[in-house]
Amino acid sequence: MRSKLRDLGFSIGTLPTGERNQITDVPGVKVGHVTIREDMDERTVIRTGVTAVLPHGGNWFLEKVPAACFVLNGFGKTVGLVQVEELRTIESPIMLTNTFSVGAVWQGTLEHMLAMTPEIGDTTGSVNIVVGECNDSYLNTARVMAVTKEHAKQAIATARVDMEEGAVGAGTGMMCFGWKGGIGSSSRIAGGMYTVGALVVSNFGRREELRLVPYVPPSFDERDVPPGSIMMIVATDAPLDARQLKRLAKRAAVGLARTGSHVHHGSGDIVIAFSNAYMIRHFADSSHQPLPPLVRDDAPLMNELFQAAIEAVEEAIWNSLTMAETTTGRNGRVGEAIPYSLLRWIKWTEK
Repeated sequence: MRSKLRDLGFSIGTLPTGERNQITDVPGVKVGHVTIREDMDERTVIRTGVTAVLPHGGNWFLEKVPAACFVLNGFGKTVGLVQVEELRTIESPIMLTNTFSVGAVWQGTLEHMLAMTPEIGDTTGSVNIVVGECNDSYLNTARVMAVTKEHAKQAIATARVDMEEGAVGAGTGMMCFGWKGGIGSSSRIAGGMYTVGALVVSNFGRREELRLVPYVPPSFDERDVPPGSIMMIVATDAPLDARQLKRLAKRAAVGLARTGSHVHHGSGDIVIAFSNAYMIRHFADSSHQPLPPLVRDDAPLMNELFQAAIEAVEEAIWNSLTMAETTTGRNGRVGEAIPYSLLRWIKWTEK
């Protein structure tokens, strides 16, 4: 049984965490995984999956949430971010998978949304599905394209508050800093009243880049591992508009940098941020959009929200490492779980 960083006696930052120390501490947010593991032969091994992040418990198309995205490095195959950037809302679950499965996950999510909302494509417009990806082809035989549209539907349908972390869902076949990576999550309370949660799919970096722990030479050639990527999802219940969420998303990059990432040329480093503090209704009688009182940019609370995003993303990346189990893959490859003995060197964060 693997453990989160805090359960091992270490912590990141100074702000308190939410009850679960997960993105699902943001009220209404749920996360679902489908994990696919299958050994066909030594060369053909399936280690992949799908993860769904649900912004709230209602109808996401009829009740959109304000959102923003920030692309630190754009070597990625995401779908839907152009409209998020333009209209500043999210109207679907945020779906995560491997690079070659974006199409299948998009199709499955679309079918789920069409079944949920008969008006889509009939009496009203189309729907913008958001899908992010990372390349898991070091361990997973990506060419088999094992993820189907039904897996996407299942990830949405089984989403829950008590989410799994590590080598599960979209993180099943991912590598991070030369160790086994995957899904990690963390949360922070800002101003004593609002929650900021982060979920990452970590799939980037070389062992020499990981800060705070000694360098352990890998038993494999790291040049065989694709440059990788990281998807960072930041959620909050703080009343922020899309412009402020863009500012929050940019701070996630600071949390990434603190772990040691060099943001390689071939790495897709992408942040999606949303707030479910208020909804933007698809159908409305008024020409004007009512907004709740928003957090002032120059308020001390805004700085705490920035700090919360940084700390939550940094700890989520560490949790993706400490929660991931050693995983075998194609061609006899092995993604080794980071040894907990290395963490004794993290003196400055020890409780």
